[in-house]
Amino acid sequence: MPDDPWQPPRILLAVDLVILTLRDARLHVLLVERGIDPFLGTFALPGGFLRDEHEDIEVAARRELLEEAGLSNVHVEPLAVYGEPGRDPRGRVVSVAYLAIAPRLPEPIAGTDAAGASWTSVDDALAPGTELAFDHRRIIIDGIERARTKLEHTALATAFCAKSFTISELQQVYEAVWGVRLDPRNFYRKVQGAHGFIVADGPMRKTPNGRPARLFKAGTAHVLNPPMTRP
Repeated sequence: MPDDPWQPPRILLAVDLVILTLRDARLHVLLVERGIDPFLGTFALPGGFLRDEHEDIEVAARRELLEEAGLSNVHVEPLAVYGEPGRDPRGRVVSVAYLAIAPRLPEPIAGTDAAGASWTSVDDALAPGTELAFDHRRIIIDGIERARTKLEHTALATAFCAKSFTISELQQVYEAVWGVRLDPRNFYRKVQGAHGFIVADGPMRKTPNGRPARLFKAGTAHVLNPPMTRP
């Protein structure tokens, strides 16, 4: 008797988005309140299933970002793929996660199957008492680690500053994303040693303590050499 013909397993493909920004000198992640089961009323990352077999995965990610949070024109990049059995009670679901790190993002607007959308500090999002849907806690942790690494190796931090900024203001960006306090003298030395990272810009500015501080602007370097290694 011939063997039964092989049938491919039923696997659903989804996208999840880790959107990070700085608000009030703290790192925030975009979370939505789920308006449908499973995990009704629980916070989750924006995301959802592909519409059909013809939809591009990144197109689906951008669509979900617009539908669930009202955000568009945000640069997203692949983060990781999550596909362990049991991660979704609806069946076998493989999720492609995307990451975006951008300054000055607007307030999100919830839509479709999201009951609400808000910027949440990563400290609050990952606090022991915060319930997150699916395996989104793990995805957020992975996204934060990627963001911290990008600040080590790229000039991304200058995008979170004004056109002209002080070394202290740049240091605040690193402290917010890395979640550590940095020694000002050591930070100044590292910044100045990264070729093309920042350049002098205009006259000095008085700081809140009355002392003048030099102003800088972003340099031409996109990749930092040497990198700004974390303590």
